[in-house]
Amino acid sequence: MPLAAPAVAPQRHVQRRREEKRCHRIVPDLGVIAPVPIGDHVTTVFLAGDVMTGRGIDQIMRCPSPPEIHESYVRDARDYVRLAEEANGPVPRPVEPAYIWGDALDELARVQPAARIVNLETAVTRSDFWWKGKGINYRMHPANVTCLTAARIDVCALANNHVLDYDDPGLEETLETLGTAGLKTAGAGRTLPEAQRPAIVDLAGGYRVVVFSCGTETSGIPPAWAAAGRRAGVDFLHDVSDATASAVVDRVRRVKRPGDVVVVSIHWGGNWGYAVPEAHVRFAHRLVDGGVDIVHGHSSHHPRPIEVYRDRLVLYGCGNFIDDYEGISGYEEFRDDLALMYFPAVDASTGRLTALRMTPMHIRRMRLNRASPGDAEWLRRTLDRISRDFGSEVELGADGCLAVGSVSRRS
Repeated sequence: MPLAAPAVAPQRHVQRRREEKRCHRIVPDLGVIAPVPIGDHVTTVFLAGDVMTGRGIDQIMRCPSPPEIHESYVRDARDYVRLAEEANGPVPRPVEPAYIWGDALDELARVQPAARIVNLETAVTRSDFWWKGKGINYRMHPANVTCLTAARIDVCALANNHVLDYDDPGLEETLETLGTAGLKTAGAGRTLPEAQRPAIVDLAGGYRVVVFSCGTETSGIPPAWAAAGRRAGVDFLHDVSDATASAVVDRVRRVKRPGDVVVVSIHWGGNWGYAVPEAHVRFAHRLVDGGVDIVHGHSSHHPRPIEVYRDRLVLYGCGNFIDDYEGISGYEEFRDDLALMYFPAVDASTGRLTALRMTPMHIRRMRLNRASPGDAEWLRRTLDRISRDFGSEVELGADGCLAVGSVSRRS
């Protein structure tokens, strides 16, 4: 069925959401990147931005949900597959669970991160009780959860603006499905304590990766989705004030123990643009000051600036990682077809970032492909330009991966 409106329409309206054993060390005084062997106390994690396995992605799986969706311009989720095919050629279907990860699986196998963390931006449910009036509702059939286990994802951050797209029944089934599949979750729950409970990945030697997940209205999360008492919902931040940062830090301090790497995964900010509100910068800094090791920001459909503050990593926006946006025109200057795999390495004994390696990917035919040298250079140039004010410079290695070094830092 042809779309009733030009392809540009969905892009503008479909959003209120839309180691290797040697790596690189950040050398703050010299501002250069030097090779250093990974030690026993360095924990490397994989971070990605928005993983949106609903809608068009769900439709190419072995057990797709009913294709009817409730958008202003598109009524059939299969139309997003057709748009991708018009742009880049045939998309096979049904696909095996690992298909969407493509070349990312080889990179994960090579780096072998200790924990794999993504922002899962869809309800995993058969519920038809969709949240009316929201505009965009993402749903993946529970049988397709194998597309997450195929990549051996450890933690799904859920405090985002799509996890309750199919209301409380959808959230309940999402939590049950992910838990049964062995996936840990953070940021959403049947009660406020459950929504605020971190996901913990136990590592050898007594080390742990501890993940908190929270989100703000600026990302499109309806305030009505806030968990409260025994009411189901997400860990919703009503603001990004110092008081709210202190409340998050208090929860971190109650859980964190020596050897832990603590990640706070935040869904915040709009979809497009490179500017970072000063309030977000201050909030991220307050978290780091309070003991958080990595601030994992997402919501934007493309990467935003990178900062190393007090030797801790702040990612203000990781961009989309898996989506069905191919063929949707509008905002081409931001290249949302390009994605990044983030591999921060952290000294678990101190929390200090020892390296940040990023692998560029290109979304094509609903699959992650290794980015071309030209696309990798475009990402390097863009990230370097937007991160300079945050004290970071980005370099492109001979292996096609990006690394971050330091320039004069923000105070």
